[in-house]
Amino acid sequence: DTLIPRFREAGDLRLDLFHRDGRVEARWLGLHPREFEVLWRLAEQPGIPLTRKQLLADVWRITFEPETNSVAVHVARIRAKLQPFGLASMLVTHAAGGYYLDAPSEPSVFKFSSKSQT
Repeated sequence: DTLIPRFREAGDLRLDLFHRDGRVEARWLGLHPREFEVLWRLAEQPGIPLTRKQLLADVWRITFEPETNSVAVHVARIRAKLQPFGLASMLVTHAAGGYYLDAPSEPSVFKFSSKSQT
């Protein structure tokens, strides 16, 4: 049996499966359910692009590609919620199509502190 983690870290963003929302420091993003699921899925493998078809299958649970821009709309909404924190660019549109998270698996606070100790 594999336990699902409660939290996923993507740079300064912390996703909380219990609350089904993300936060930066102490501020919640106010993600809608599908927005959270898109981010949660992308945070599972940061840096690995997922196609629109993969996201539709994993998040929307549909195996066909409907004539809709629902994935792009959700990505735009997520970026808008990350923008006040300067994190909108972490959700990247891949040149070959699809999306990925460009974020380290730990917050920047830890990166700075570890560099200063070397």
